[in-house]
Amino acid sequence: MDYNDNKVKRAAEVVQSFVSICKTLTKFTKQNAASLGLTLQQMGILNTIYSSPDITLTEITEKLELSKSTVSINVEDLVNLGFVERKPSAEDRREIYLKLTTAGQELSKKSCQNAPSYRAMMFALEKLSEENTQFLLQIHNELLNDLQNWKF
Repeated sequence: MDYNDNKVKRAAEVVQSFVSICKTLTKFTKQNAASLGLTLQQMGILNTIYSSPDITLTEITEKLELSKSTVSINVEDLVNLGFVERKPSAEDRREIYLKLTTAGQELSKKSCQNAPSYRAMMFALEKLSEENTQFLLQIHNELLNDLQNWKF
């Protein structure tokens, strides 16, 4: 790839822009998790269970795109902390459903109310017109679709 080519330079600039935004939002989300005594993965799992009660470990793994071992370890920690309960399936004893305890539900609600990444994004979007925000979302969706369909 010729890094002197303007198309390559533009692509690199756009990629770096997305990486910078992603890093900044991840930093805010990690701070939110830490303020609740959780890791980023634990908070993601907790909020996934909150939004999808009686979800399985496999479904969480697929939804969050994490390894099964990472999810298993973090779920075990959340169970030990008293935020998650395991419920065996009546049909298939190998299948375990996860649900939040009352304490887990409260913590998940608190993480959403406190979400600095959302507050920061709302602050940034207030500077854009509704038309520009819609255009931004349209462009993001088009880029995501094209990236997901690209084969190398």
